[in-house]
Amino acid sequence: MDRVQEAIRAMIGWERGEPHRIQHFLKVHSFCRYIGQEEGLTGEELERLELAGVVHDIGIRPAEEKFGKHDGPIQEREGVEPARQLLRGIGVEEAVAERIAFLVGHHHTLTGVDGIDWQILLEADFLVNSQEKAMSLSAICRAEETFFRTESGRKLLHAQYPGLDEAE
Repeated sequence: MDRVQEAIRAMIGWERGEPHRIQHFLKVHSFCRYIGQEEGLTGEELERLELAGVVHDIGIRPAEEKFGKHDGPIQEREGVEPARQLLRGIGVEEAVAERIAFLVGHHHTLTGVDGIDWQILLEADFLVNSQEKAMSLSAICRAEETFFRTESGRKLLHAQYPGLDEAE
């Protein structure tokens, strides 16, 4: 079994009893994979991005247990160590695990984006959240202007929300 599949299996166990969160990370993973492939990522880059998409919200449960809430900054902070542990448990190399843990700790942070993996994770998570949270077209338009950078992410956003074409 490949490591992405192992991570998915582990996260399903981690999120047992939380169907919304299981479906959320599976959708984010799928968007990460799609955008990553469209943007030309291959091999290790794509695997790292896919793993990040799978584990990006691992901090929700510990945040809720500790603080009774899981807003972005708390979720980011509380997810770093569980992500490291899960990734090490499936044999991910230390440097790769550290990068993914960093991405987990910054997946709601729009500034300082230092790589295509971070950029695509931001876009993929937003694409899923925009639908799950029934965001307004104006909020989606602002997000596109603020932080969407990949051509594939923008195309996918416009495919989901054709009204953006008229809003511009």
